[in-house]
Amino acid sequence: MGHYIVRRLLISIPVFLGITLLNFLIMNMAPGNPVDMLINPNIPKELLEIKKELLGLNDPLYIQYVKWLGGFFRGELGYSFSSFAPVSQLIGARIGPTLLLAAASMLVGILIAVPVGVISAVKQNSKLDYVMTGLSFLGTSIPPFFLGLGFIYLVGIKLKWLPTGGMSTLGGSGSFGDILMHMILPVMVLGITIAGKKVRYVRASMLDVLHQDYLRTARAKGLSEFLVTNKHALRNALIPIITVIGAEIPLVLGGSIIIEQVFQWPGIGQLTMEAILSRDYPTLMGINLIAACVILFTNLLTDIVYSMVDPRIKYS
Repeated sequence: MGHYIVRRLLISIPVFLGITLLNFLIMNMAPGNPVDMLINPNIPKELLEIKKELLGLNDPLYIQYVKWLGGFFRGELGYSFSSFAPVSQLIGARIGPTLLLAAASMLVGILIAVPVGVISAVKQNSKLDYVMTGLSFLGTSIPPFFLGLGFIYLVGIKLKWLPTGGMSTLGGSGSFGDILMHMILPVMVLGITIAGKKVRYVRASMLDVLHQDYLRTARAKGLSEFLVTNKHALRNALIPIITVIGAEIPLVLGGSIIIEQVFQWPGIGQLTMEAILSRDYPTLMGINLIAACVILFTNLLTDIVYSMVDPRIKYS
């Protein structure tokens, strides 16, 4: 396993560099210029050119990319074009809330999807199965931003049970309980969306194994139906489920951009929108760097979990 992980990490290096190059080219293909977003249009063109020169925007694209890559290998991600703060500090201040929101949402989604999918498969074609399948389609079909606005209106404004925005109360101490109360609504929205998509995969995977011969043998030996279903059947159904969950992790980080806007959550999502609107290339490159690392790490972690769940899987 150790040799396999090292080999995968070495393979990830050129893949990572290719991703950064592609992102850099795509961002610079967009019309317009960051300086146009920063300076009053009535300022003389000579001053605009000076500003572009100071930001390095007059250099050829390959020179700009080489400079950025050199800074990355020195542990620097450049400075924001809009706030002039170090990009590493901007991302460092926002990555924590986003990871907290994404991790809690994934946990809630899995805790809902796995039991519901297993019960739906065991009770195949029953009324309970139809209800659970219908609710999963409903959770998948409702756009997250619409669901979020619905929760804000009903739970936050009408019932006034929970706060509707931010990560903590303004002027408050920012205690764990306060953060937890602010997390409930966005985590519910993302968790329901994740669970809605995963219930069908869990159900389908369980149906594939429920009628296998080894389960009939386990029942014939006198094992309870609970052990047969949740120990023997579920474990063998986990491989496709793990694949789907692993592919969902980067999507959760991307989907949190919308949820962070709806609930004013101070994470990477808000920073991404600010960088897009101001054409802040260094900040966008830093965010894309984080996204590339998450995808590569998730793929590696998924392969490792495969071997932990199924001892028959070996990596040489």
